[in-house]
Amino acid sequence: MKSFAELSEQEVLALAISNEDEDNRIYRSFADALRESYPDTAEMYDKMAEEEIGHRDALLTLHREKFGDFLPLIRRQDVKGFVARRPIWLNRPLALEATRKFAEAMELETARFYRRAAETAKDAAVRTLLTKLAAAEDQHEHLAEQLGKQISPTARATEDETSKRLFMLQYVQPGLAGLMDGSVSTLAPLFAAAFATHNTWSTFLVGLAASIGAGISMAFAEALSDDGSLTGRGAPVVRGVVTGSMTTIGGLGHALPYLIPNFFVATALAFVVVAVELAAISWIRMRYMDTPFLQAAFQVVVGGALVFAAGILIGSS
Repeated sequence: MKSFAELSEQEVLALAISNEDEDNRIYRSFADALRESYPDTAEMYDKMAEEEIGHRDALLTLHREKFGDFLPLIRRQDVKGFVARRPIWLNRPLALEATRKFAEAMELETARFYRRAAETAKDAAVRTLLTKLAAAEDQHEHLAEQLGKQISPTARATEDETSKRLFMLQYVQPGLAGLMDGSVSTLAPLFAAAFATHNTWSTFLVGLAASIGAGISMAFAEALSDDGSLTGRGAPVVRGVVTGSMTTIGGLGHALPYLIPNFFVATALAFVVVAVELAAISWIRMRYMDTPFLQAAFQVVVGGALVFAAGILIGSS
């Protein structure tokens, strides 16, 4: 790996050409990934890709004039100082805001590169072009935001609604399903163990085992339910991780109080935690699932109370 100071002017131009070509492909990848759900934003990235192609062609022309047709193979990963880019363009589906922030960071880094290269260039023509490109990239640092404003309010509202719907399908619904399952399904074994043994540590172990077991089970069940290609529910692995994690968290919430040695204090705190969990689930259903709060609370609380009572009755028998 070379330092920037060690690069010749030909290598600097070759690196700039490679960077512009890579940026073009990244923007094309963004456009391709977003076109079905966000057509106007995809068009924005198509325009940004065309900007990068224009920069690349100008650099190629200058390179041929100065150094001929042979173009050294040098890429950003071959030079010290460049930040490694996380390949978010490989993920499907792509998050809208993530692509916009990534684009702004790309433009900022490219502007700094051209400015530094222009300062070290000895050839006047090379220095002039690099300075021009640095100024262009400075103006393009907020290109995603500027081009985004050109999208009509109606199209933006449609895209925002689509983004909300995809977020619901890919994260909120799997997470809510996991939270409800973890919070409710682990109540019976936990409180059955608590009232049967009156031993806080044994109760905690039962709750821990039930939570982790339920999390693993729900993760596999969600991941294997569908591949997301037709339903739009996203990558199976991501949904499985979200569901499994939230299931485990839901179960651990009322198991953790049993780390307290005093059985009655731990049980009283566990009761409070259960009430908070059920209220939180009701609020999430109201906030993201458009379910009236009283209806959501009734559905969640009744089911939770029945499982809760079953655990206590079985443990006390």
